Amino acid sequence: MLKKRFFKTKDEVEVTFEWPKSAEQSIAIAGDFTDWQPVAMKYSKAKKAFNFKTRFPKNEQFQFRYLIDGEIWENDPKADAYVPNDCGTDNSMLCTAEA
Repeated sequence: MLKKRFFKTKDEVEVTFEWPKSAEQSIAIAGDFTDWQPVAMKYSKAKKAFNFKTRFPKNEQFQFRYLIDGEIWENDPKADAYVPNDCGTDNSMLCTAEA
């Protein structure tokens, strides 16, 4: 799940990526903003979810996917869009423009 926070005085958007925990032991996020290198997401016991928070420039688009337990790639069900990738599947798309 994506949560976006826009700032009135900054040209950036704070984005929280969140994946609810079920049987997963670890979740990492990878995208064009990490050079597709998986970055571990932190587990929050209070929220019972893995999360990763970062900031992006406004009015841009970024592709990403979640890596579950180091083996399974998944998209975000609440992504702004999906785009085909070179592996024959889709990537999640994050758009940082205000609606």
